[in-house]
Amino acid sequence: MPADPAALPEYKGLTRHLPEPRFVPLPHWHRRPEAEMAERARAFYAEMDQRRTTRHFSNEPVPRELIELAIRTAGTAPSGAHRQPWRFVAVADAELKRRIRGATEEEEYKTYAQRMTDEWREALHPLGTDHVKEHLTEAPWLVVLFAEKFGLLADGSQRKNYYVDESVGIAAGLFVAAVHHMGLVTLTHTPNPMGFLRELLGRGRNEKAVLVMPVGYPRADAKVPDLERLPLQAISEFKV
Repeated sequence: MPADPAALPEYKGLTRHLPEPRFVPLPHWHRRPEAEMAERARAFYAEMDQRRTTRHFSNEPVPRELIELAIRTAGTAPSGAHRQPWRFVAVADAELKRRIRGATEEEEYKTYAQRMTDEWREALHPLGTDHVKEHLTEAPWLVVLFAEKFGLLADGSQRKNYYVDESVGIAAGLFVAAVHHMGLVTLTHTPNPMGFLRELLGRGRNEKAVLVMPVGYPRADAKVPDLERLPLQAISEFKV
């Protein structure tokens, strides 16, 4: 069997009508000495190991450029078939944030009071969370991440997107890393259900909200839960 399935005549026939793919040289890469790579890796890990999630935000303004740069960084994520199925909506308008908080707390109250199992409540207890979401109006920015489940073409027809959840998840991780790297804090909030966000923010029927991320400076009295991360041996296995 050929090593390259694309060499099979029956495979090539399926794509014969398409233009040849275009490639360019790998940009901006040069090999670094291993010692330098290790030092860079240690420094980045040490920085990210200091990242913590807080619910205590200052209302001090944050320049729009910083939010734009975090979104640009998120947009460098790889995606299935390069569909780039992430859409970030950055909200600074106080009234809109108030409406988002009101709708969120309404759903969260139902979750905490009715939908949540005892096991779920026990898991959340160390985090000290409840249905009150002050951070949604305290933080200067709310960034809502939507997943584009399918594309909409000019004629109204649908274009399939691939590996949407995986692609959007990678973009979210890069956004969080970028926010921390620049010296701000964020929180990954997942109110459920989140359909109201699409309505409040005027998004299309092909998009689904997946994360609400307040972004800003931490309050002077900000606190975080007293938690520890799993050690390397608990989250990895090496086959050598």
